[in-house]
Amino acid sequence: MPGVVAMIGITALLAIAVIGSEIWADAATTRNVAERWAPASAAHPFGTDDIGRDILARVMVAARTSLLLTAGATAMLMIGGLVIGLTAVMLPRRLRRALIWVMDMLLAFPWLLLVLFFTVIWDASAIGAMLAIGFAGIPSVTRLVYNMASSVSDQDYVRAARVVGVGKLGIMVRHILPNIANPLLVQSAAAATTTLLAFAGLSFLGLGVQAPEYDWGRLLNEGLVHLYTNPMAALGPGIAIVFAGLVFTMIAETVGQQPGQGIRAVASASRTAVAVRRHAQAAAASGPVRAAGSALAEVRGLRVSFSDGEGGFVERVRGVDLHVDSGEVVGIVGESGSGKSLTAMALAGLLDAPAIVEAEVRRFDDIDLEAKPSLTARKRLGVELGVIFQDPLTSLNPALTIGRQLTEVPREHLGMSRAEAHDRAVHGLDAVGIAEPESRLGDYPHQFSGGMRQRAMIGMALTGRPRLIIADEPTTALDVTVQRQVLSVLRRAQQATGAGILFISHDIALVSGFCDRVVVMKDGEVVEELDARRIKEQATHPYTQGLIACLPDMSSDRTRPLPVISDSLQSRGVAERPPSAEEEGLWMLQHEEARL
Repeated sequence: MPGVVAMIGITALLAIAVIGSEIWADAATTRNVAERWAPASAAHPFGTDDIGRDILARVMVAARTSLLLTAGATAMLMIGGLVIGLTAVMLPRRLRRALIWVMDMLLAFPWLLLVLFFTVIWDASAIGAMLAIGFAGIPSVTRLVYNMASSVSDQDYVRAARVVGVGKLGIMVRHILPNIANPLLVQSAAAATTTLLAFAGLSFLGLGVQAPEYDWGRLLNEGLVHLYTNPMAALGPGIAIVFAGLVFTMIAETVGQQPGQGIRAVASASRTAVAVRRHAQAAAASGPVRAAGSALAEVRGLRVSFSDGEGGFVERVRGVDLHVDSGEVVGIVGESGSGKSLTAMALAGLLDAPAIVEAEVRRFDDIDLEAKPSLTARKRLGVELGVIFQDPLTSLNPALTIGRQLTEVPREHLGMSRAEAHDRAVHGLDAVGIAEPESRLGDYPHQFSGGMRQRAMIGMALTGRPRLIIADEPTTALDVTVQRQVLSVLRRAQQATGAGILFISHDIALVSGFCDRVVVMKDGEVVEELDARRIKEQATHPYTQGLIACLPDMSSDRTRPLPVISDSLQSRGVAERPPSAEEEGLWMLQHEEARL
């Protein structure tokens, strides 16, 4: 309902602005001194002014000036804020901080004070008022754009595009703008309301539109003198201002309630690449043949550090050695913060600043990732390496439909026609077990459930014919039924393509059942590497034994709580069974005796 009302209102305003001068121009300019300051009547619904001109006609004619000035100032502040905010995101760290510091300093000043300051600079006129309001509104929009763009630029699909070689401008146009378009449209409509009221206020104070021109604010000022003898002389322009403001507000609410529409308008014009594999060419899909017996992907002596903000560094991955062969499924298991994902992302070349990555060897096939890969090498990485991120809702581009994201590679890099790419996308969704794939291509990622998004990610990872698939906790937060479906899809994909898989998970039982080899990590180090089929027999490290001891089996005593790895025993990696009431009472008694 608000959308319908908003459309009717904006249509009425535009119609009055376009044809108002032709219809009411004579009544607005014809003088009739005998009827000066005539009260409201059927002939003059808002009365007349000091020289007998019809106030209603003048309000209608003033709509064009008021709306044009509002549109101009709104466009100025939105474009200025958008350009400066996006520029700040692309600048180096020091320059970015300096620019945002300047904007924040301007934002600290009262907005009206800035408007009056700029009005004095450009003189009291309609153009001066428009420039003043436009420039005064830029800092707030800049801060909004910068915050939104910064949050989007940290998403997985943006980082993947950056690593594969997409330029800063391409990332802004293809990835960031479509995802912040809807809030910007809402902000534009809200800013139009504020701008309209600001113009009315400046004209009311005599700092805006000057005689003989007039807008709603100037008419309000003139009518306020005779508020008691003819209230409609002031209420008439006030009604016009309030009506336009309400229309702009309803537009903002309508856009805010339907985020997909605002995003769709921008996204439909952008041919975006969503993930690393979208920037590769089909001709580069078959890379050079590896030497016999060499690993498909390998890191040796891998270290990943981050700045601690005080001039030092915190090392999160310490000297990790890892390799994955073709057709092999290698699992990495460990607690949160053990460095599993950092190791995998470093192997894929998906870590950039502020991470500091160092390694003796870090390569994929014959591509040396320690040296800056060439454009051809990055294209090969995009085709031959597929990544399934932990949270597909942040890894899939929310501004694009699932169909657009599935058909981009076939169309852009495999040279398929629109129909062929569509059929391939349908088959891709069907292969990963998504019902009614034809109708789901038009859905956005947020319209898919968690399991469906994860399966769609798997289908997308296979689009580029990957030789290595990195699955970063693909079953996290999924129920066991959906976990089984996701693992079945991964297994079928691995068997069909012969690709190697690096599988990351907290669940050692899941990893040991799915993988060929298991790598156990703790505190950024590999503590043990085991054959998945003999993990219980081969485990020698206390931490691995503790993880295994926490798993129930058919012989577990169901009357007792499951063992856990307590905080006090984390460093030793020993599984601890929760004490019984008798044991806990005995321990408390011993502790009290020792204290006394």
